[in-house]
Amino acid sequence: MDDETAKTDQCKTDFAITRTFRDEIPAIVHELVSSCARHDCFDHVGPEPIPSREAIIDTVHMACRILYPGYFIRTRVDQVNVGYYFGQELTALFEALSEQIMLAIRHDCIRHNQPCTHCEESGQQAAIGFLTGMPQLRVLLATDIKAAYEGDPAAKGFDEIIFSYPGPFAITVYRIAHQLYRKDIPLIPRIMTEYAHSRTGIDIHPGADIGESFFIDHGTGVVIGETTTIGKRVRIYQGVTLGALSLSREEVESLRNQKRHPTIEDDVIIYSNATVLGGKTVIGARSVIGGNVWITDSVPPDTEVFMKTQELVLKETRKK
Repeated sequence: MDDETAKTDQCKTDFAITRTFRDEIPAIVHELVSSCARHDCFDHVGPEPIPSREAIIDTVHMACRILYPGYFIRTRVDQVNVGYYFGQELTALFEALSEQIMLAIRHDCIRHNQPCTHCEESGQQAAIGFLTGMPQLRVLLATDIKAAYEGDPAAKGFDEIIFSYPGPFAITVYRIAHQLYRKDIPLIPRIMTEYAHSRTGIDIHPGADIGESFFIDHGTGVVIGETTTIGKRVRIYQGVTLGALSLSREEVESLRNQKRHPTIEDDVIIYSNATVLGGKTVIGARSVIGGNVWITDSVPPDTEVFMKTQELVLKETRKK
C-alpha cells in the first residue's frame, strides 16, 4: 500500500470517528434544554427582555470619550470639530444607554410583576438626566486626576494618568455607575463596576459614596463596599479593604439595606493591605492607617495607626 492510499484510508477512519462523536450532540442538547425547566439551574430563556452586558460596557467607553474628550479616539479633536464631536458622542450614548436602561427597568417590572412603569419613557428620562450631569461629572473627575498626579511622584503628567492608571479608570467607571445607582437603575451600575473590577482588580460598589480628589494608587485588590462613605482628598493603596463584618446567613437579609461598611473622613491615607470593617467604624479626618492593620473600631481624627515593628531574623547561609 502506497503512502497516498494509507493517508486516504486514515482520513476515512478519522471522519467516521468524528461522525460517531458528533452523533452524541443531540442527546446533550436535549439534556441542556430539559435543564432550563429545572429550579436548581440558572438561565434566561423566555420572552422577558434583559439588558446586554456587552452593550453596557460599550456605554462605559462612550461615556469615557465624552468625559475625556480627545483621549480615547483615533482621530483628532480641535476647536473646529469639538462641537460636532460632543453632539455625535452624546447622541450615540443617549440612544445606547436609554435602550439598556429601558430593558433593565422592563426586566425588573416583569420579573417582580410590578405595575407598568412606562419603561421606554423612564429609560429616556434617566439617560438624559445622566447626560445632563456629565459637565459636572467632568469637573469632579478632574479633581481625581489631579489627586493622582499630586499623590504619585512617578506620574509624569495628566495624560499618562488618564491613559494608563488603573485607579483613575476604576474611579471613572464607579462615578458613572454611581450616577445611575442614585437613579435606582437596576443591574446596569453593577455590571459597569464589575467590568472595571475585571480590568483593574479594583472592586468599588456603585453604591459607595466617595468625595472629590480621590486617589487609588496601584490598586490591585482594593475592595470598597456598598455602604462605604469616603470624604474628600482620601488616598488608598493596593490591597485595602473597606468592608463589612462577617455575617450569618440570617443576618444578611436583615442588614441588606443597612450601613455595613466604614466611614472614611477627609484627608485620610490608608496604606497597602489594611482592612477596615464595619458600618459603625469611622476613621477620623487626617488620620494615617499603616499597612497590614486590621481595624474594626473607630479611630479618632489626627491619629496614626500602625503595626508594631516585627523582629527580622537574619541567618547566614553557608555555601557548599
